[in-house]
Amino acid sequence: MNVNEITPNEIRQCGLDAVRRELGLIGLARFLQQFERGNGDYTKERHEWLPQGSVREVVAELEKNTPPKRDE
Repeated sequence: MNVNEITPNEIRQCGLDAVRRELGLIGLARFLQQFERGNGDYTKERHEWLPQGSVREVVAELEKNTPPKRDE
């Protein structure tokens, strides 16, 4: 097989087949998890889900919403 004559998708499929052959299906899944690209813009989006305010305000909010510990 001449790698200069096959498409990028065919190269990718050959690589996945080789990993599956050597590591099995679970090994292939674990291999692919290492290279997940994700999507979106983390730097911009984190401001939407990170708590807003100072560290003291965030801690106060956490303490307000945390049930008191029971004596055991």
